Amino acid sequence: MSANRRRLVKPTLDKDLAKISMIEDASRYLSRGFAVHGAALIFVFLVAVLAGSLVTGRADVVVVVGAAAIAAYMAMNIGANDVTNNIGAAVGARAMTMTFGLALAAVFEIAGAVIGGRHVADTIAGGIMREGLITGPDVMIWAMMAALLSAAIFINIATWLGWPISTTHSIVGSVMGSGIAAAGLSAIDWKTVGGITASWMISPLLGAVFAAGFLYLIKETIIYREDKIAGAKRWVPVLLGIMTGAFAGYLAIVGLEHLVDVSVLMATLIALASGVVAWRLLIPVIARQAEGLENRNQSLRKLFRIPLVFAAALMSFAHGANDVSNAIGPLAAIVSATQRGVLGTVEVPLWSLLVGGIGISLGLLLYGPKLVRLVGSQITKLNPMRAFCVSLSTALTVLSAAWLGLPVSSTHIAVGAVFGVGFFREWYTRHSRRRFEYVRVRSGGDIDPVEPFERNDEEFRHRYLVRRSHFLSIIAAWMITLPCAAALSVVMSLVMFAIFL
Repeated sequence: MSANRRRLVKPTLDKDLAKISMIEDASRYLSRGFAVHGAALIFVFLVAVLAGSLVTGRADVVVVVGAAAIAAYMAMNIGANDVTNNIGAAVGARAMTMTFGLALAAVFEIAGAVIGGRHVADTIAGGIMREGLITGPDVMIWAMMAALLSAAIFINIATWLGWPISTTHSIVGSVMGSGIAAAGLSAIDWKTVGGITASWMISPLLGAVFAAGFLYLIKETIIYREDKIAGAKRWVPVLLGIMTGAFAGYLAIVGLEHLVDVSVLMATLIALASGVVAWRLLIPVIARQAEGLENRNQSLRKLFRIPLVFAAALMSFAHGANDVSNAIGPLAAIVSATQRGVLGTVEVPLWSLLVGGIGISLGLLLYGPKLVRLVGSQITKLNPMRAFCVSLSTALTVLSAAWLGLPVSSTHIAVGAVFGVGFFREWYTRHSRRRFEYVRVRSGGDIDPVEPFERNDEEFRHRYLVRRSHFLSIIAAWMITLPCAAALSVVMSLVMFAIFL
């Protein structure tokens, strides 16, 4: 009896310790949530203090402080939702760790916002509402305040639901809504809105087509070849040259436009020259990296990992230069309205760019991992080669849109490219003769060469490489972004007009 009692002591102790460990884990989880939200609140408070110190003594100090705090909140939401597309593919392909990817994106987001963000903020600040129809500075101030808060709330909800949406479409819809509430339908430049709406359909399709095309090239020239290493030595420098040229042309338009007048022709020449130089310089580099690699796909992935790191950095820089305006544009309009009224050129102060860049980076660090995992691994499975196609497609699509003068969403392009890679793999698995011949030879001729496609269709009938639930939910989220943000902004504007005007 005593022996049995002694044997019961250890299991009971183990159960008690397990319960204590569970409680400790739950406490750590809750405390982490409090710490994350606490850090966000501290940032918003510090931004409000900074803004107040810069406008001390003015009658409109409360307005500027409130606008700065909301802009900081908006910037963090942009970082939590939008920046994830820049590193999601690379993290999902395991070309970099989550921590390294978040840190890399944070640094380059701030750099892009400060260096190249000033010239794009004016578009959000004054390019959607028709000039002259909103004549009172107070109306402009509270309309922009409502737009900024509405967009931030909508993006926050979308991030919580796991929807990677366009923050540009969110702020555009919110500015539309506040303009309609202030001066009716005639206050909106519907031509600009029409172009943005058209970009919703064009940009993800272009991203998907480009990504599928490059993945097809990689599969046909490298993966399903008898000598994979020889194919890689020939074609990887070409692909990296294309990527270098695309980013050079894109950064010339985004990063240099506020310093010098960069025409489409000049950007094209910069892209071509950079691409050719990179291609020639990388031929011996790739040849050295390929030495000693085994003739298998796992070895090929090593050649694409470092380019993915550079792609993530450049995409983050470009995103910071472009999308910081979504948070800072309305803030700049509010500050300008408090100083000079509605009319006139909107000036973007340096401190607001710093607030936008730091806020985007902080939002990414605090809240970004959820959508990084979604884009990088939950929509479809990515490896370094597929992630490279996503990054290259995103850069080329944005550059092409800049050449054509189309407003596009980097979120739509990147996510569309991920879908394009996944759907192309499904098609290629079923219909590629080169793949079937390669598999047949590798299997010793056991596969029937006459009817491989019929067998393959039956085998893969219920095996999809893209999660349809994510595809449908994300498309639905994209469709409702503009109207929902506009409707929320109309309500918010009417409330603010009733209280403050």
